[in-house]
Amino acid sequence: MSERSTLFSCEVGRNDSTAWVRPAGDLDLDTVHTVESKLAELREEGYRSLVLDLRGLTFMDSTGLRLVIRWHTSARHHGFRFAVVPGTDSVQRVFELTGMDAHLTVAEPPPGE
Repeated sequence: MSERSTLFSCEVGRNDSTAWVRPAGDLDLDTVHTVESKLAELREEGYRSLVLDLRGLTFMDSTGLRLVIRWHTSARHHGFRFAVVPGTDSVQRVFELTGMDAHLTVAEPPPGE
């Protein structure tokens, strides 16, 4: 495990109908599996609305972009809601450069934040 991945954390929040995944640090090849597994666990628990809160990310590479695209596509095909809370300018730039920013559902930050 690299030093960068040890600075990574991933929290989960839940309310009645929506669950949030909040990664912090770098979302890359070393850490994407953690976010993927948290999202999958929440779907298995039956949540029909998932929000990926990107505000805590300091960096996101194409691995993170592929994760978001995969969950966006899955939500459309399987009838659940997947949305993102936009991150910093550097994180959002990844979406803008690829044109994905025009396709993603944007969410407000979780309640109480």
